[in-house]
Amino acid sequence: MAVYTDITEDDLSRFLTAYEAGTLLSYKGIAEGVENSNFLLHTTKGALILTLYEKRVDPGDLPFFLGLMHHLAEKGLSCPLPLPRSDGALLGELSGRPAAVISFLEGMWLRKPAAKHCREVGRALAQMHLAGEGFELTRRNALSVDGWRPLWDKSADRADEVETGLRDEIPGELDLLEARWPKDLPTGVIHADLFQDNVFFIGDELSGLIDFYFACNDILAYDVATCLNAWCFEKDGAFNLTKGMALLEGYESVRRLSEAEVAALPLLARGSAIRFFLTRLYDWLMTPPGALVVKKDPLEYLRRLRFHRQVRDAREYGLSR
Repeated sequence: MAVYTDITEDDLSRFLTAYEAGTLLSYKGIAEGVENSNFLLHTTKGALILTLYEKRVDPGDLPFFLGLMHHLAEKGLSCPLPLPRSDGALLGELSGRPAAVISFLEGMWLRKPAAKHCREVGRALAQMHLAGEGFELTRRNALSVDGWRPLWDKSADRADEVETGLRDEIPGELDLLEARWPKDLPTGVIHADLFQDNVFFIGDELSGLIDFYFACNDILAYDVATCLNAWCFEKDGAFNLTKGMALLEGYESVRRLSEAEVAALPLLARGSAIRFFLTRLYDWLMTPPGALVVKKDPLEYLRRLRFHRQVRDAREYGLSR
């Protein structure tokens, strides 16, 4: 459960007096998410989301995240919006944490997405990439290729506790990715974390994207690769070619990938897999017993990394050209 900081009803009610949010009726923690503490609020004016930004989030990044949501919404993308306080600020403080009240987005995330849903995700991702153009603030991706080895170094000594041989396997993978990582592909604002629980649907219709707290400026096709990893593998670890084809068709119906992006897609997917493997590995090894967070299996993304090593052409992901 992703609630790291507890709050009291009295403190929350006082906090909400700075917003045009109505009177608090009830609230509860939200299980999804791993970075921040999130709560669903019910007030006399409707449902809202409260986010407390935890220590792993740099307060200096918050203007980027909150401003980006406003920018994307103004460009027509469906996403939550931070509510302003009576003094015009988007951030307050609650229980010793920076906090924001966010509009509630209708819909639910899908536990078992089908190819038709993957197509809608591809379309929405491309729409976000286009909508992000012109956003003036920038944020470096601290979890891109130059951040992977420092993250690995924090876990390397204990890596074989997760699977024997990991300590010997990963350094060579990092060597290859660092040497070959593309430097001249189209860049822009990316979501960087568009997993199933960050996309809401009403029925089969995509209702919006949420959780922009990993958003940054990086290679656009890297975001596509992250979605292939997040949406197109089955629970048994097999890549679903039909879902991959649908996701890529959806994306290219809005923004066509360049030939250079297509050629780089297997390497980008490999990099995306190691990024999530490394963050999961660190959390798996370092999260103390009893912490109110569900640790995610790093081996899931190790298996995806190994799959991408065998891919030589983006058509193996379902690209139809």
